[in-house]
Amino acid sequence: MVKIFQFRGHSFDELKKMSTEEFARLLKARERRKLLKRGMTETEKKLLEGIRKHPKEFHKTHVREMVILPEMVGVKMGVYTGGARAGDKSAKWQILEVKPEMIGHRLGEFALTCQRVKHSSPGVGATRGSKHVVMK
Repeated sequence: MVKIFQFRGHSFDELKKMSTEEFARLLKARERRKLLKRGMTETEKKLLEGIRKHPKEFHKTHVREMVILPEMVGVKMGVYTGGARAGDKSAKWQILEVKPEMIGHRLGEFALTCQRVKHSSPGVGATRGSKHVVMK
């Protein structure tokens, strides 16, 4: 039996037909206030226009606080996770394909900025005892 996606009792097709204001009324308080009271920022509007114009293209963005709307489903995105520090040549982009289950969440929730620390053995000079290690 295939599970049909529903968001607060509405099918995905119904969600796609709704305007942003109608959809925002279905969201939890934080996201609802973001869309209805405060509105979208200029960068969020620009990203949404780009997605509407070119839904099949890959979109890179720094807008981690954007609420995922039904019209964004199926789009491949690169969400910025940090990086590009001095000496770190590669900026880190988390590649996401927006799925219906992500609707109502924020982009940043799916692109984590903190990574697990992997420690190795201490290097030369890390301890006082390693001062006397013979180097070849």
